[in-house]
Amino acid sequence: MEKKRDLVIINNEKIYKGEDGFYCKNLDLKFLPEELSTHFKVNFIARQSRVKGGQKTKLSSINIASNILSFLVFIYKSFKEKPKFLVISITPYTFFACIFLYLFRKKIYLYLRSDGYEEWKHILGGWSLWIFHFMFVICNFVSEVIVCNKRIAKKGHLISISRLNSTWFQNTKNASLEKVKLLYVGRLSPEKGIYNFIKMFDKLDNDEELSIVGYSNNASFANTRIKLLGYCSDEDLLKKIYDSHNITILPSYTEGYPYVIDESLSRKRPVIIFKEISYVINGKKGIFVSERDLDSLNRTIKLIIKNYSDIQKEISENKLPTKNDMIKRITNIIDN
Repeated sequence: MEKKRDLVIINNEKIYKGEDGFYCKNLDLKFLPEELSTHFKVNFIARQSRVKGGQKTKLSSINIASNILSFLVFIYKSFKEKPKFLVISITPYTFFACIFLYLFRKKIYLYLRSDGYEEWKHILGGWSLWIFHFMFVICNFVSEVIVCNKRIAKKGHLISISRLNSTWFQNTKNASLEKVKLLYVGRLSPEKGIYNFIKMFDKLDNDEELSIVGYSNNASFANTRIKLLGYCSDEDLLKKIYDSHNITILPSYTEGYPYVIDESLSRKRPVIIFKEISYVINGKKGIFVSERDLDSLNRTIKLIIKNYSDIQKEISENKLPTKNDMIKRITNIIDN
């Protein structure tokens, strides 16, 4: 059997160490290292979380740092295995990691699902964007970039990202149109636009329902038409949730390449997005753009319900990528 190549994956994600293993709240950051571990011997370096929660990761080699110094020490200790380095996203921690690796003349691959500007803006405010821009430019200069959208970086390897396997396309169900049942899958955070969307939803005068799948962060809503389903890591259950709704909502202000779109389309459920992220359509059928106001949202919902059968036929024409396509592409890039 061929020996697996060493790959160090560096990320800002916080990982909780329990008695029976490591736990991660960000499913994206759990998914990518686990899938790459089928091709590489992965050493995952991340930050320490003192708060229990999330899903248990299958990775066997994880180093969690309590501060930036220990973060860099873990990276330095990995040098003896002569690994490849994959940095995920740009944050202060990963910025210093890129500088550190560059000073030691290490080859760096930088994986970006979004450019990060809007996320940074929502966290620290618009005044701080010059700080992020500085980090973004430096990290791009010292790294070989892997992106899912050319809007993120003009130079770099373009990939199609996906968490789909063949079962997502099997046994799709017809949608019930007796009632409009909207579905949101994702984090409850300001940059995802969900809180402002709920304000619009509260003003809808029909009997629409909204289900939210994701960590609720102890959120609660007075509107009884909003259901908090909690975080879902079970793929089969998630498929059933998509099947039991008729429209998926993605109200984000910024996105790179959201998994939710392909998941919804694979189950033949149309998606409503807002104009700020219209670039994610990328030729796919079944995605509808609404203005961020009540009248436009109402019109878009009614248009979809009225033409639902025809829209589903168009969705069937999409050629959606799979996770095998994605991992094979990233593996080939890292292996040159």
